[in-house]
Amino acid sequence: MNVYDSARMADVLARLGYTPVDEAAGADMVILNTCHIREKAAQKVYAELGRLRRLQEDKKKTGGRMILAVAGCVAQAEGEELLRRAPFVDLLFGPQTYHRLPRMVAMVGQTARAVVDTDFPAERKFDRLPETAAAAAAAFLTVQEGCDKFCTFCVVPYTRGVEYSRPVAAILAEARRLAVAGARQITLLGQNVNCYHGASPDGEEWRLGRLIRELAAIEGVARIRYTTSYPADMDEKLIAAHRDVPQLMPFLHLPVQSGSDKILAAMNRRHKVDDYRRLVERLRSARPDLALSSDFIVGFPGETDDDFEATMRLIKDVGFVQAYSFKFSCRPGTPAAAMETQIPEDLKEGRLASLQELLKDRQQAFNEGCVGQVLPVLLERRGRHPGQMVGRSPYMQPVHVDAPRSLFGTIVNLRIEAGSANSLAGILSTAVDETCSERAFA
Repeated sequence: MNVYDSARMADVLARLGYTPVDEAAGADMVILNTCHIREKAAQKVYAELGRLRRLQEDKKKTGGRMILAVAGCVAQAEGEELLRRAPFVDLLFGPQTYHRLPRMVAMVGQTARAVVDTDFPAERKFDRLPETAAAAAAAFLTVQEGCDKFCTFCVVPYTRGVEYSRPVAAILAEARRLAVAGARQITLLGQNVNCYHGASPDGEEWRLGRLIRELAAIEGVARIRYTTSYPADMDEKLIAAHRDVPQLMPFLHLPVQSGSDKILAAMNRRHKVDDYRRLVERLRSARPDLALSSDFIVGFPGETDDDFEATMRLIKDVGFVQAYSFKFSCRPGTPAAAMETQIPEDLKEGRLASLQELLKDRQQAFNEGCVGQVLPVLLERRGRHPGQMVGRSPYMQPVHVDAPRSLFGTIVNLRIEAGSANSLAGILSTAVDETCSERAFA
């Protein structure tokens, strides 16, 4: 979502004559678009601000000015502390106000203090943003923001606000523009994307499954993904879309967080482990070739060895092919930060190492199991080596291949020659008919 928001900030700033540059040195404006979900992410902001201050001073010595801005969730959550530690910041704004950037930029220099906008405005930013300027082969599209779940470890409800679903017509219009601009894959974004319930022109309320079916009918859209999902909000119509819509890729990120009912209850997650297992069964019944990834937090307050082992069992039983895993991080203001049963840091680190080793082994085994298969791969960008391109398989695996630049943005059949823990390597086979179903690989 921050990638999407950063691109939309660039669209807004284009009205003022700004164009993106590759390096911060010499730039007229630098915006750090920040995440507050973990302590480490917030710490990186302050380290980066120290580096940027030197560049800001260098710009000043040559008679210029670098406007330095902090956007996103750290700005929303730590505004006063951030300005205390970095008083040289010119702009500070939250994730719901970047459509006001022209006004904020105009105000810079008119006051001795930083320009700050961390409101939750009544007008929706999406109604005030310019049309998307360009698209890559794989594009993001925000359909939902905010969260009403209030998991005890999470800051999202406090930094992104309550759940909001964009209207159907606005989403479809943006998707059509992306497709015309060359996007072959669209990933639908939301903090809780499968709670989507947007108003449609016919007066009905559409859920995500219905929206996906309509998006699949847009000419040029060959692939659809969505992230991030909340297990309790996965309804039958969305599960049916996995069965019926060939453009919907057979890869789903479905965060479970823990394999212990006790810990899930302490997290205020609205599902139990058996609920999650049954959901996985229904999804795989609808789409047998579905691959799953997840999120895991280890060392949550009160987590015992038995709780941790329950998480390890769930990983083995479900067979996740990828996952994001973290030590519990106390986020200021969240209920979990005040719990008395905090886990020692060394114990958290040991559990995380064991869990990540298991996940790495499973991911590598899945990737190695793809060797010898022919997979349709959307080529999205240049690789690090001359003549190399990188794309994504239906299962989200990065795939490296020697291929001509002319194939950028196309879906090609690649015979997988090697699989490592993090990627695949393939060779060109026959190009896929881009209008056909991609289930031939299953």
